[in-house]
Amino acid sequence: MTTKHDSHRHGDDRHHENPKTGEDTSNRDKDPDDWTTGDEPMTGAQASYLKTLSEEAGETVDGDLTKAEASKRIDALQEKTGRGK
Repeated sequence: MTTKHDSHRHGDDRHHENPKTGEDTSNRDKDPDDWTTGDEPMTGAQASYLKTLSEEAGETVDGDLTKAEASKRIDALQEKTGRGK
């Protein structure tokens, strides 16, 4: 049985680079203020990581942040705790 995915796996020699790895950092370095989804509520992963970082830093974090705000707060807390960078 052949599926539509089989033809993609066989004979498609194009390389699809993961935007989170590799030499092209343009996707990773985009300013959160420029994100098209930056005004949406933060993700569960962001909330969880913020909780961890804020506990380590001895700070409290607002639970109603946007994705962009959460990203900026994560960056600040990573700097303060020495994590992630």
